[in-house]
Amino acid sequence: MSWRDFWNGEHAIYVSDRHKALHYRRIAQDIAAAVPSKDAVVLDVGCGEALSADLVAAASGRLILCEAAPTVRDKLKARFGALANLSVVSPEEVEALPDDSLDLVVANSLIQYLSEDELKRALATWLAKLKPGGELILADVIPPDLSPLTDATELLGFAWRGGFLVAALGGLVRTAFSDYRKLRAQYGLSTYSAVGITALVEAAGFKGVTRRQNFGHNPHRMAFSARKQLTRAGSDQVGPT
Repeated sequence: MSWRDFWNGEHAIYVSDRHKALHYRRIAQDIAAAVPSKDAVVLDVGCGEALSADLVAAASGRLILCEAAPTVRDKLKARFGALANLSVVSPEEVEALPDDSLDLVVANSLIQYLSEDELKRALATWLAKLKPGGELILADVIPPDLSPLTDATELLGFAWRGGFLVAALGGLVRTAFSDYRKLRAQYGLSTYSAVGITALVEAAGFKGVTRRQNFGHNPHRMAFSARKQLTRAGSDQVGPT
């Protein structure tokens, strides 16, 4: 089983329906707040079930949801098919998007499931598809020294505030014996220091890499913003940070 197989099948990564709904609503609110304008074209890569993607679509001119798992794409299409400015694509279809066509690319809680080579290829694609001055946000990046205990503590705090603490306690026990735990032991999760991820993003051709507030409930994970360099004649500026 691979990570793609895991997300394509049934799993218990969310401890309850309430956990899942609150998680996706928080992420959607954070992404919507980062959309630069009402006519912006936004790509959310590795979006998962994106239960509240309508909030992002309402803040955008066009929202493109990219998900590798076919069963998840089917759910997204069924859920949001009536939204004229929202489309659902595979990673392969992202490659076919016109160059210089996106204002914002968001990859939230994604790069930990990619190898470094896969991330480098993804960064090259995102750079090509962004408009000059367009923004890339990498969120929920796991630092090498982050303890699973810290992640668990943040989940319990989120659960307490969200009213699903009992489910969260049970879910942590289930996760210890789940396919997620086995896959994490087998394949690991990619982790990056702030210096390391900055170097990779800059090497891909992005400019102005900066730390920003993370998306979601866990402030111990990191988020970064970077931009595609402007290419107007006589200008080597980057967009505002």
